[in-house]
Amino acid sequence: MVTLAIIGITALVSWQAFNNPQLLARLILWPPAIDRHHQYERLVTHGFIHADWMHLLFNMITLYFFGSVMEQFFSERIGALGYLAFYLSAIVVAILPTYMRHQRDAHYRSLGASGAVSAVLFAFILLAPWAPIYLFLIPIGIPAFVFALFYLGYSIWMDRRGGGNVNHSAHLWGAAYGMLFTVMMEPRVSTTFLQRLAEPSFGS
Repeated sequence: MVTLAIIGITALVSWQAFNNPQLLARLILWPPAIDRHHQYERLVTHGFIHADWMHLLFNMITLYFFGSVMEQFFSERIGALGYLAFYLSAIVVAILPTYMRHQRDAHYRSLGASGAVSAVLFAFILLAPWAPIYLFLIPIGIPAFVFALFYLGYSIWMDRRGGGNVNHSAHLWGAAYGMLFTVMMEPRVSTTFLQRLAEPSFGS
């Protein structure tokens, strides 16, 4: 239910922001607003707005499929509120390096839930490295850990290359935070991950 609530709130707020430039401007991550006006809530609110419908749908579909699994996993250990805290903190942790890099850049803006969604996705990959992940227009599933390697490699390359409108840094830090949080909460996950990785079982 927490995952569905996050999706519902994010979709509603994003939809409202699509048609309300003032709301978008108030919620988006704009470093000078944090630095000068102490609007620290922007470190969270930027994760509930998106650039367009495609951006929103991609993030929320991914969260729907993997968030339900991770919600159950986290809820059994730290409760539903613990899972919510994990998601909200992932929004913040994923964007902090970007904020520090652009702290004095009045021209920089960032929005979207990609960092938190990456945290959820990579937490899932720790639990099920051989589970198939299906990409758009590709009918064959890719083993989760293979997808993770390509995803991380591509994000590192694009982040170093620079340019474009995608915050690859947030993807990377979100992914790292999702794995670290999961291992800190349940240390046995790291051992189990290596055991499952050594025993190919595609589809599980």
